[in-house]
Amino acid sequence: MEFLHILGYVSALIIGISLGLIGGGGSILAVPVLAYLFSVNEKVATAYSLFIVGASALVGGWKQHLKGFVDWKTAVVFGIPAIIGVTLVRHYLVPVLPDVLFHIGTFEFTRRMGMFGLFAILMFPAAYSMLKTKKEILKEGKREVKYNYPLILAEGLLVGAITGLIGAGGGFLIIPALVILANVEMKVAVGTSLIIIAIKSLMGFFLGDAITMEINWQFLLVFTGLSFLGIFIGSYISNYIDGNKLKKGFGYFILVMAVFIFYMEFFIPH
Repeated sequence: MEFLHILGYVSALIIGISLGLIGGGGSILAVPVLAYLFSVNEKVATAYSLFIVGASALVGGWKQHLKGFVDWKTAVVFGIPAIIGVTLVRHYLVPVLPDVLFHIGTFEFTRRMGMFGLFAILMFPAAYSMLKTKKEILKEGKREVKYNYPLILAEGLLVGAITGLIGAGGGFLIIPALVILANVEMKVAVGTSLIIIAIKSLMGFFLGDAITMEINWQFLLVFTGLSFLGIFIGSYISNYIDGNKLKKGFGYFILVMAVFIFYMEFFIPH
């Protein structure tokens, strides 16, 4: 087994540990780990990431459900358009994207640059959401949930489409949408977002990629299994370590990873 592959499997464990420690964010590293340590192309990396993100979010979402922090009606209302968005993108758009999207003189803007470039851009707001202080994030108090259906439909389709393109869950987009468009209190929005991420990611994978490409199930299940193991390790460690203190450090790490992806895709020839 190559050293980079060993490092990749260790990274899968670390992704899970980070999820167990801080409750989210770790799965955003799945795409760069798959792309740079296992050398899979952008279609496969984003497809496998959907499965890994979805399965990990399902574990986290179920834990939040047991605590009473999941609004299932909101998950369905927001989740349906998100599923439609991600499925359409993975089943119909991604398979037909050309290798080179356009030319600017002698410069070729490739499909890989487009998908990973968008991924890196969206890592910045994801990192920002982790760098926020607790006072900025939490707004306590029981609220009456009200749905702005037209905006929820548009937001769900948009988030689903973005998830389909970059293979990330998009919790940093979903949580504010639930708070603003459905008046959901923050703790419930966080838990509900995990269920939405799980449903749309797994449905997008099974209705899109599992039909249109050959899946290396042995590799994918081993990688995901290590992430699951990491989640339980992280959850245990969280009893002794304050995850909120680690969250800012992880946010800065995501910023560094975003810059690294830009450098690898736009300055290093492939």
